Amino acid sequence: MTAPPPDGLPYRPCVGIVLLNRDGLAFIGRRMRAAGPEHVDDTHAWQLPQGGIDPGEDPYRAALRELYEETSVRSVSPLAEAPDWLSYDLPPAVGRQAWRGRYRGQTQRWFALRFTGAESEIDVLRPGGGHKAEFDAWRWERLDRVPELVIPFKRPVYETVVAAFASVAIPA
Repeated sequence: MTAPPPDGLPYRPCVGIVLLNRDGLAFIGRRMRAAGPEHVDDTHAWQLPQGGIDPGEDPYRAALRELYEETSVRSVSPLAEAPDWLSYDLPPAVGRQAWRGRYRGQTQRWFALRFTGAESEIDVLRPGGGHKAEFDAWRWERLDRVPELVIPFKRPVYETVVAAFASVAIPA
């Protein structure tokens, strides 16, 4: 058994997006294995869109960019922002592989957005800006069910996100 990453490693600054349709259901994508070891195990491959914040980038702008780069979605209106940054640590074996071992995990700013477009706008296989696909499938799901579908080490963050956005995860 190998030692966990040193506690001195920083968290990777990221954003997370709860994209809600008119029925109050959340977009979830099924991560491809090639998207990275930090996202997929054999059972829990679903997650909400999320990604890194570029240096100097505003978190809300990063959320809009990441959403487009993963789903092709641009038709959104803001609903809410989680009050705090939420963090999780990667399991040691994953931490050595993900992001070349530079981070202990992620600290995330979460946003809830209402999807205002047509479902034909969503394209996870050929996402916006020519970015490499990270999802191989997607669906709408009740927000309260999402934590049970994600990889277990992310579950506490997802449970907090569900609680933070429960009041906006309702039909429009």
